[in-house]
Amino acid sequence: MSEFVPGYSLILGSGNGRDRKKLLAFMHNAYIELFPERNFPYLESAITRFFSSETPLWWVQPIDSLAWNPIAGLWLGGAIEQGTGERQTHILLLYVMPEHRRRGIGAALVRYAETWAKMRGDRQIGLQVFETNLPALSLYEALGYDTQSRWMTKSID
Repeated sequence: MSEFVPGYSLILGSGNGRDRKKLLAFMHNAYIELFPERNFPYLESAITRFFSSETPLWWVQPIDSLAWNPIAGLWLGGAIEQGTGERQTHILLLYVMPEHRRRGIGAALVRYAETWAKMRGDRQIGLQVFETNLPALSLYEALGYDTQSRWMTKSID
């Protein structure tokens, strides 16, 4: 393992049960931070449906950690750019545990995703970020991401 960000290494996930369990925990943590009053019973079925060799997962772990103890994760998938029909990489999840934030890990993961996308021949990378997630919006804007479209919803209960 080489150093990814000072003090941390980047590890490709294997897709095993341990990865699925940790991915579920990371997704739950990400959503509960934004919506603490909600429950997310559908996350496990989303992982079962979409996690595959086509949607790679990377973990960030402290170099000095003796046990498998990731502190950040990056899950990528594919999408179709609606305007051109070209394949693009999509960031499905980027999560850094709160106590490890503001150390350059999130930015390094985005840059890694961009490099991975270029290597597979994609010319665009996309993501969805909640408008209330101001730290993530700031990170993506600082890295040159622009709003291309806006996903709008309406409750119809």
